[in-house]
Parts: sequence; C-alpha cells; structure tokens
Amino acid sequence: MGDGDKTPVIPANKAEVEAFADAMRKAPMRPQPGRGRLVFALDATMSRQPTWDVAQQVQGQMFAAASSCGGLDIQLVYFRGFNDCRASAFLRDGAGLAAAMAKISVMSGATQIGRVLRHIRSEQAEAPIGAFVYIGDSMEEKADELGRLAGELGLLGVKGFIFHEGGDRKATACFKDIARLTGGAYATFDSSSAGRLANLLRAAAAYAAGGFTALSDRARKGDSEARQLLSQMR
Repeated sequence: MGDGDKTPVIPANKAEVEAFADAMRKAPMRPQPGRGRLVFALDATMSRQPTWDVAQQVQGQMFAAASSCGGLDIQLVYFRGFNDCRASAFLRDGAGLAAAMAKISVMSGATQIGRVLRHIRSEQAEAPIGAFVYIGDSMEEKADELGRLAGELGLLGVKGFIFHEGGDRKATACFKDIARLTGGAYATFDSSSAGRLANLLRAAAAYAAGGFTALSDRARKGDSEARQLLSQMR
C-alpha cells in the first residue's frame, strides 16, 4: 500500500464519499455469518514510527484472540501526510494485515480522525462493524465535530477502543470522549510497552468477534486489560 497502490482513499467531501462507497461495494470480500468485523485505524504521521513498528509486530494476535469466538475480518485504515487517508480490504489473517502494514511508510502531516470516523460510519451502513480500534498520540481537529461523529457511531452500536500513546492533554480529553460516546473504552500505553498493546488489541478483537461474553471471559481468566476495557463499556 505505497503511494502508487490502489488502496481506496477515504473521501473528504460528498462527491468523494459516493465514489468511495461505490468502490468499496465492489471489494471482493463479503462479510460471512458468524465472523466479526473490526476496523483497525492508525495514525501514520511521522511521530508514530516507533509505535507503528510495534503495532506491526503484535497485530496478528488480534486474529488469534478472535479465533475461538468465530473469527474476525479486520480492515486496516491509516492516515498520513496532509490529505492521505486510506482503507484496505477486509483481511482474514495476520499475515495479510502484516503485509499491508509493511508497505506503508509514515509521513509528516496533521491528524485526520474525522475522516476515519466517517469511514467507519459508511462501513457500518454496508455491513455491521463489531468495533473499531484507533491508535494515536495527538489530535489536531475540532473536538466537537469528532464528538458528534462518535455519538453517531454510538447510536449505531459501533464501539470504539481508543489506545493513546503518550500524554498529550488535548488528545486525552478528546480520545476519552470518543470512547465514552461510542460506549467503548480508552487506555494508554507507550512505545516500550509492546506487551500491553498486544493485550489491548487481543481484548478489543475478542469483543469484536464475540461481544461482551468473549471480553468477560478473558477478564474472568485474569486478563487485566480486558477488565480495564470492560469496566468502562456500556
């Protein structure tokens, strides 16, 4: 998924929304009964390089965690630069997701979280999304607009798991709000805590594949990250 690839660019205006929706309808993979669907969204701006590498190393564990709950299809969404926001097809194994991530290089630019949330809303209109994960460290957009979009996703039943790297205060307030408005959960990590990020991703994947039952089961078995997420959800 480099600069010359055919990965659909997530639209920024109404005309692009219609063209993007048409392109996604032509995607070869269709949802299968019994399999969950999760959107895995990442900030790929320049400050994110260390954690992008960590996420690439641990992403396959989402599929492993979901396997006992019926399986999971995961779509990679990322933004970078100043107007580059893309989505892959839905992928059914860690090797496919790792290969997709390996082709992406980080690039300086501003956050585009609003485009990500609008894309998730569009995907939900096509077929149910069990949940979405967003990993980022900053927020440079209008918090009220992101809150409005998050509230719409919450009404549609799409819960957001927001995993925040670092301690940016503006991002903290906004990310917590997105998690609350979607009925999801917020958690922090740092670039040195690959194990914690892996556990958070496993817990989110379990929920996307098997709902509260699957997440509660992980919590009962001693998964502290699953307990943390579960304690916030509604």
